[in-house]
Amino acid sequence: MDAATVIRRGVPRGAEERVAELYWEAFGRKLGAALGPAEHGRAFIARHLHHDRAAVALAPGGHIVGVAGYQLGGRGLTGGGVRDVLSSYGLFRGLPRLAVLALLERTPEPRELVMDGIAVDPAHRGGGIGGLLLTEIAAVAAEHGCSRVRLDVIDVNPRARALYERRGFTAVRTGRTPYLRHLMGFGAVTTMHRAVPAHPGDGVSGDPLEQQR
Repeated sequence: MDAATVIRRGVPRGAEERVAELYWEAFGRKLGAALGPAEHGRAFIARHLHHDRAAVALAPGGHIVGVAGYQLGGRGLTGGGVRDVLSSYGLFRGLPRLAVLALLERTPEPRELVMDGIAVDPAHRGGGIGGLLLTEIAAVAAEHGCSRVRLDVIDVNPRARALYERRGFTAVRTGRTPYLRHLMGFGAVTTMHRAVPAHPGDGVSGDPLEQQR
């Protein structure tokens, strides 16, 4: 990783479209049925970001090359409610999209931070950016008194699951969702937990987490 790359909390004003681009590249496979087509989905994400629910990796010049979103205190990085969806897609196209979004909804348990995922620019993968973002998320969780971080990983991305396991995440349950395979391209979702260490920098060495699809 370039030594000049830095991790900052929050999405800088004016960088909404860049964050939406990274998120769609990483999660468009899951979000397409709810927010597609791609250009419309990216615009929706950019308009409804919660700027204070992410950590970002900045390359020299301030260009965002990675982002990690999380849910805490009832808000996640990606926002937009029922009215926003219906306003953007219309009543008849919006209602089924709301149903799909409901399937993806994840609510944190007490003292739990839920990750919305990590996405790293393809040109910058393999340099440790994902690991630094994960360390920052662990620090956020610790500062808010959380005892664990939770994430979901889909069955068609074993590489992501293997990386999370090397980072200390443990699978706790797998939900079979065969009805989503045709709609979203996956048929099972595994929930993983990682305890928040007393010192957030502990236990995060090893292969970088680049992306959860």
